[in-house]
Amino acid sequence: MSSAAENGDAAPGKQNEEKTYKKTASSAIKGAIQLGIGYTVGNLTSKPDRDVLMQDFYVVESVFLPSEGSNLTPAHHYPDFRFKTYAPLAFRYFRELFGIKPDDYLYSICSEPLIELSNPGASGSLFFVTSDDEFIIKTVQHKEAEFLQKLLPGYYMNLNQNPRTLLPKFYGLYCMQSGGINIRIVVMNNVLPRSMRMHFTYDLKGSTYKRRASRKEREKSSPTFKDLDFLQDMHEGLYFDTETYNALMKTLQRDCRVLESFKIMDYSLLLGIHILDHSLKEKEEEISQNVPDAKRSGMQKVLYSTAMESIQGPGKSGDGIITENPDTMGGIPAKSHKGEKLLLFMGIIDILQSYRLMKKLEHSWKALVYDGDTVSVHRPSFYADRFLKFMNSRVFKKIQALKASPSKKRCNSIAALKATSQEIVSSISQEWKDEKRDLLTEGQSYSSLDEEALGSRHRPDLVPSTPSLFEAASLATTISSSSLYVNEHYPHDRTTLYSSSKGLPSSSTFTLEEGTIYLASEPNALEMQDDNASVLDVYL
Repeated sequence: MSSAAENGDAAPGKQNEEKTYKKTASSAIKGAIQLGIGYTVGNLTSKPDRDVLMQDFYVVESVFLPSEGSNLTPAHHYPDFRFKTYAPLAFRYFRELFGIKPDDYLYSICSEPLIELSNPGASGSLFFVTSDDEFIIKTVQHKEAEFLQKLLPGYYMNLNQNPRTLLPKFYGLYCMQSGGINIRIVVMNNVLPRSMRMHFTYDLKGSTYKRRASRKEREKSSPTFKDLDFLQDMHEGLYFDTETYNALMKTLQRDCRVLESFKIMDYSLLLGIHILDHSLKEKEEEISQNVPDAKRSGMQKVLYSTAMESIQGPGKSGDGIITENPDTMGGIPAKSHKGEKLLLFMGIIDILQSYRLMKKLEHSWKALVYDGDTVSVHRPSFYADRFLKFMNSRVFKKIQALKASPSKKRCNSIAALKATSQEIVSSISQEWKDEKRDLLTEGQSYSSLDEEALGSRHRPDLVPSTPSLFEAASLATTISSSSLYVNEHYPHDRTTLYSSSKGLPSSSTFTLEEGTIYLASEPNALEMQDDNASVLDVYL
């Protein structure tokens, strides 16, 4: 796994009990890691930068560090050991790709003692986190280290093509040899920053067989829950805005296809949930109690690799203040089904499990006893599809834009269009009244007006009497209404507008052409069943 907070701090009653790994004390492992990385990275700075070649992925450098020291290595109080570095040039390229400078890498790992974490998994691996929260150091088995080394060329290609990824960021692969024992370690990005309290932490695979946290795990101060726990606690999922949801699901789909192409399965999504409403109350309590460590979270800088950058990329991180605001630590904003504001921290972990012979046998045995589709071990293609389906349908959901009901929408649009139509008709009527008054004064009748209007259609040389407002190109306005209609039995020289909801066809066409009104009514068979809608087309 690749997180500091996935496991929580060491249990209070067991802090003085030092752990061992392969009969080696954890303090000796931590000291050897710092000495070995300090030497190899410092020695690497003398090598010139160049492009990564295929053979660089298979290079292994070794140095012996005796306890009394040598011309090249410092003295130390640990047993003599040999330190191996795998693909040093390739991993230097990866660190540069993620914006990690050699000095910063050395300072984070070697300046202060590493912090040991507990492990909720069944692997028995040791986990360490750097004091600045940047890096996770995990012990891995021989098969996992060997698989990662074979994976490096494809991993290199994927990072060049797709820097936006939730896959683990590998910064180094090393091996410590002492007393005939090999202890292999990998340095990765920290998914869950310790300075940001995780109110809930989940390890999600998309399977349901035995996917519930054990009683021992639940007793921890910061337990890591599993799939069935999530379905019980967050049964309606987590909600995102449309843009964030699309970016997240696109990243997950791309990462799963990459893992499938490498025949990788049994990976998990590590999900940390920070509830902002709870954090505000906790901050108020800390301020009132004058907790000394309260300053640390405010001074904590944003990690090199954040969840928001993983789905949006560094190009967009500056636009939304999320990744650059230390208060959010690069978390992805979301909401719970209760409406609580959340910050989510996530990453895909445990990707060093390939579908080899032992995994095939494990799946075959479990499929005989249980439902084969529910167990975590499965062929890579099925595992990826089940993983994505679970994330898409049960865990992450898109906030639907609130839409007004159709009746309200129709009423609002009708009211606005009704007001517009009344203004248009009233202005037209006023202009006609003025024009008729002038014409009556000059002794012209309404019939002469009709003749003039009809004659202008055949006499383009005559200037039409239409107001200049309507000399432009014709304008069509369609008004959907349940109350607007035009009386079909109106005098030829008079135009009136009525308001009613009965007795008229559902579609009426109102045409104004060169000072003359024409009305055409067309009943609509579909709308006769719904008398709540009618259409009035006004052509100007």
